[in-house]
Amino acid sequence: MNSKTIITAAVISLSAVATSAYAVPDAPKNWEKCAGIAKAGMNDCGALDGSHGCAGQAKSDNLAAEWVYVPEGTCEKITGGVVAKVKPAK
Repeated sequence: MNSKTIITAAVISLSAVATSAYAVPDAPKNWEKCAGIAKAGMNDCGALDGSHGCAGQAKSDNLAAEWVYVPEGTCEKITGGVVAKVKPAK
């Protein structure tokens, strides 16, 4: 083997390793509103109880009325997570 062949083989091997090491999972087909797991100030949109109508207004962690979107099937795997609604991904 000449040095050009060895370098080419090394580059191909490294790119294959890099691609598999940082593989991104498939995009979810559906999202679910997962209540009870949002951190303070990190909620997605309005509270379920109508106390406010905007994202980022959760007053403290893990309030039952505050929610975030997670891939469908994930919410109930998270301690304290309760599915409020499921919606199709865009």
